[in-house]
Order: sequence, then C-alpha cells, then structure tokens
Amino acid sequence: MTAPVVTRFAPSPTGYLHIGGARTALFNWLFARANGGRMLLRIEDTDRERSTEGAIQAIKDGLTWLGLDWDGDVVSQYSRVDRHREVVQQLLDAGHAYHCYCSPEELTAMRELANAEGRPPRYDGRWRDRPAGDAPEGIKPVVRFKSPQQGETIITDQVQGDVTYANDQLDDLIILRSDGNPTYNLSVVVDDHDMGVTHIVRGVDHLTNAARQSQIYKAMGWDVPVMAHIPLIHGADGAKLSKRHGALGVEAYRDMGYLPPAMRNYLARLGWSHGDDEVFSTEQMIEWFTLDGIGKSAARFDFAKLENLNGLYMRDTPDGELLDALIAVLPHVDGGAAMLSALDEPGNKAKLLAAMPGLKERAKTLIELQTSSQFLFAKRPLAMEEKAAGLLDDGGREVMAGLLPVLEKQSDWTVESLEQAVRDFATAQDLKLGKVAQPLRAALTGSTQSPPIFDVLAVLGREEALGRLKDL
Repeated sequence: MTAPVVTRFAPSPTGYLHIGGARTALFNWLFARANGGRMLLRIEDTDRERSTEGAIQAIKDGLTWLGLDWDGDVVSQYSRVDRHREVVQQLLDAGHAYHCYCSPEELTAMRELANAEGRPPRYDGRWRDRPAGDAPEGIKPVVRFKSPQQGETIITDQVQGDVTYANDQLDDLIILRSDGNPTYNLSVVVDDHDMGVTHIVRGVDHLTNAARQSQIYKAMGWDVPVMAHIPLIHGADGAKLSKRHGALGVEAYRDMGYLPPAMRNYLARLGWSHGDDEVFSTEQMIEWFTLDGIGKSAARFDFAKLENLNGLYMRDTPDGELLDALIAVLPHVDGGAAMLSALDEPGNKAKLLAAMPGLKERAKTLIELQTSSQFLFAKRPLAMEEKAAGLLDDGGREVMAGLLPVLEKQSDWTVESLEQAVRDFATAQDLKLGKVAQPLRAALTGSTQSPPIFDVLAVLGREEALGRLKDL
C-alpha cells in the first residue's frame, strides 16, 4: 500500500514571505491536495538571532492571504533540538559521525592551502579516524558526519532528473556545532523523517544539500523522500530576481491590489505548465498539478503579465466579492482610511456597488479600482485634473450650460433615458457625441477617465450629478 503523500513548506523566519517562497508553498500545497495528502508547515527557526515572531506571523499571514492552508499545528524546528541531538548521538554510536577538534586557525590554514592549490576549500578529514585520546584540552569539538569517501551519491530528482555527486567531492559536514546546536542539514533530515514527509519540493538551490541529506538518511537506515527541486525565478530581463523585478513580500502584492486567486494562478505558471493553458481556477490547478509539469529552466517574473491576469480575474469576480476585496485592502494602502470613512456614510457602498461593472472593466488592480472610484465620494466643488480642466476651458462649460436644463427635465434617471437625452442634445446642437460626453465626464468626475459616462450619471444620482454641473 502506497503511503499517503505528505509535503512540507519549511521557511526560515528571517524576513517576509518572498515570492519564491510563496511559489514553493503553492507547489507543495497543490501536490498534496492533488494527491489527497497533507501539507505541513515547519518554521526553521534555529537561527535564534535572526528569527523573529514578527517574521513567523508574516509568513503565516502571507500563506493565509494566498489561500494556502496547512495541516496540523505549525512545527518549530528549534523546539525539536533535543531530538536532533539524540540522532547525532545515534550517528556517533554507529560510527557514522565523529568529534572534530580542529581549531579555527587550523581550518583557516586548510582553506588557504586549498585556495593556493586551486582546489575548492574542503575539510581534510584529519579527525575522521583519530582516537578520542588524541583530543586536545580546552577545545570544544564539533561533530562531523562521516561522509562516504568512495563512489557516488545519486539524487533521482523529479524535476532535474538524476543528479550525480562524486563522494570524494563532499567533505565531512558539521552536524553539531561546538555550542551543542545542530546544523541545518541534520535538523532538516530528522524533522522530515519524524514528520513523515514523503515528498520534498523546494528550490534548486538546495540540490547540493540533497546529496548530503540523502547520505544522512541512509546512515540512519531511513527512506529518502522523493525530491523535486524547482527552478529559480528570474526577472523579465532574465537577470536574478531582485526587488525591482518583484522580489517582494507577499504582503506587498496584497497592498498593490492583487487578488489572491490571480496570484495563485500567476505563481503556478512560474515554472509549471499544463499544455497551453494560462488562466485556470484553483480547482483546475489541483486537478492538473503533477511534478512532471515543472520545467527545469528558470521562470521569469513579469509584472505586466501579472497585471493583465489580475485584470481578467477582477472582471470575472462578482461585484459584491470585489467590493469586499477592496474594503479588505483599504486599511493597508494610501488613502484607504479616507475611503473607508466615505463608505461608512449612508448609501455610499450601494453607490460603489452600482458603479462596479463599469469600474472593473478598466482596472487591473484593486488600487486602480480605488483610484478610479474616488469621483463617487468627491466633495464639491470637484478638484479638476489638468486635462479635465482644459476640456472645460475649451468650450466645455458652454456645452454643459446648454445640457444642464435638458438633464433637469429628466424624470426617468436611468442609463437608457439619460443616454438618449444626451444624444438628442448633441444632435440638436450639431455636435459629435464626444464633444458632449468628454466635458460631461470632466464635470462629473474631475478626470478624463471613468466608467461609461451614462453609468456615471446614473450612479451619482440626479441631485449629485446636477449639483456638480451647476458648480461649473
């Protein structure tokens, strides 16, 4: 009987949940859900100086915002340090590890000699087989893993294929520091084994660690999990991802107005594919996700593609849900508090909801939606953008003065009747519709960009729309 799939996401809490970590979490989550398994969350907080509670919370908040839930309690790697030391002792007792008493000066001399001879700096194994009686006084030893010196270590990777390491190129890594704290490679192996992890999905930068870790698994007589090392993410220009490319925390994407389903879709396409499909629901991702759909080459992060995809999701999101998403992001963005206050006023939420179909057709982010909806709550007289003021100064006010009495006679304040009245006015004045609609948009919104102008008239309501025209 095949063991149930168990994956894990194991970030270090030394900062925010960055975009590469978010994609790793997504791939683990998708693979677990696709196979009816579980995804565990382990915080690798053994670096006590750099690990902070704030960073741990940021990671959990980022995963929650993305809609990636984990199974069971969050595991702290640091809390398991006694278990890690126990395994170190087992390795010592079995002859798979040894105490090393090299001084810092000796290690420095080894590195300098290797550099001088053009070799990679490696520990030379001088304490590998020395008797304990040779131990010098006054030096606290480290514990090193006794790595095989002959043959090869082969990683059968689900993404990278078979990757072979010559054992004589892998020196004896430290598994317990002189202060008694276990090192990363030892702790990861013990935790993954004890947590029942069957599949390790992580960045390709961990591939060398995989060789060392698989040796520890075998020394302990444990099964090596299936491994899949996913490609790195580069910028749109092919360079290593940096902040200018999008190497930001997940919360930054929330604050830029992206929708979680759009982010999940976009992140899934960074390195994974399903035919030519570009847009797919989370349910489809779960149904289709396989490790062999992950490519070897680095993925490219492109803000323009993310924005376009987010725009598609916004247009497909029901108006009420989009309003809720906008309200959720407002506490985190400039001008958000003022808009929340405006939305608390009677009738304003309904007004925004009524305008949503026209607003979301033009917006690619929630921030653009916030900006483009400001006209709904603007105080009179409106502040005019430069181009809008130019339209009114260039004969627009005179046209609006003629239109005002026509609109005042309108008893049926609906999109259809208002459009007909404005079109009839334009025809009577021998004007193209744009010569009326453009200054009307400026007068009602203070801008040259808005939802369809007849929608604007209807949403503002008779009293507010006429009032703004009278202010000119």
